[in-house]
Amino acid sequence: MRFLPLVAFAAALLVSMAPAKAQSWPLLDRALAEAAQTFARAQGALGPSSMGVSTETYGQALRHLRFAPAGGGAPVQVAFAAQGEGDASCSRFAAYVIPAPAAGTITINLCPQFFASGTDGLRQTTILHELVHVVAGPDECRAMAYTARLQWLATGTFQPVTNYWRQSGCEASPFSLPG
Repeated sequence: MRFLPLVAFAAALLVSMAPAKAQSWPLLDRALAEAAQTFARAQGALGPSSMGVSTETYGQALRHLRFAPAGGGAPVQVAFAAQGEGDASCSRFAAYVIPAPAAGTITINLCPQFFASGTDGLRQTTILHELVHVVAGPDECRAMAYTARLQWLATGTFQPVTNYWRQSGCEASPFSLPG
């Protein structure tokens, strides 16, 4: 029941999705609920901040998809938009973040592979990962490491990202994967 506001808010934001993607809304709803559950299980072990990600701000963003940035200021809203096959970024990613303009809305663009059949684990991981970008910025290695840590703390395992980790040059970053 506590996920109902999250699901309702996400559904309201999905108005920007093309009508053909309407059948995909339940997939996003489920990914959001699963991401929230993973974060809730891991939250107690994170402390106030982990890897430069404020636990409180991340939790607010995930629970409400609306939060006050760490530096104060107007609330930021997170919107979702479905992207098509022709989107160049979608050839590499399941989703990507467009930073907030002055109006304060950050858009997480969801690519076709986000909605592909059999990718439930990818969807949850993608939501957790993209919200790191929303809260803490563009560092890809931080986003992968933080997401893996959340999953590790919650379940004792994490979505395999070894190839992506290497391709992104994360071995040389200050971050590491759990285990």
